[in-house]
Amino acid sequence: MSIESLRDRLPDYAKDIRLNLGTLAAEPSLSVQQRASVFVAAALASRNAEVTAAITAEFAPVLSAEALGATRAGAAVMAMNNVYYRFTHTVGGDYATMPARLRMNAMAKPGMERADFELLSLAVSAVNGCAMCMESHEKAVRHAGLTQEQVQAAVRIAAVVHAVAAVLDGEAAVAGLELSAAA
Repeated sequence: MSIESLRDRLPDYAKDIRLNLGTLAAEPSLSVQQRASVFVAAALASRNAEVTAAITAEFAPVLSAEALGATRAGAAVMAMNNVYYRFTHTVGGDYATMPARLRMNAMAKPGMERADFELLSLAVSAVNGCAMCMESHEKAVRHAGLTQEQVQAAVRIAAVVHAVAAVLDGEAAVAGLELSAAA
């Protein structure tokens, strides 16, 4: 399974997604590690097994074992943080000042360059829709010297990976309905 196999699975109505996926797989504004870790983290955040398998097969080989572990840890901790901080940001009140009391050791010692970890955290936060986390991680990557173009590229990757997962999930649902109707 690969990016090419994902592109081949996308129906004609998702031609734009197919083209964007191919273009972003070679996004020049990001380093190899940044591009690969953002793709893998966004795939994990997409919660689609086929997308995760194909993207991991494509990009994991270019990451060191430590960087791949950091990417997975980042996606995992952001899945938790995005829910918690989206809640505190949306509801407001005293929740925002209360200690989270959630373990987040992966963020303290990520196992890869801090800026790259923050960039993949930003991408996962974009997929999960946590405004507070997006603002925090965007500020961190910009402070680390990444450009607006690099930030935009990471979020574009996250958006396209999420769209691939949504299209494939939708196609699977339709196929399931058609099988049920035929039975």
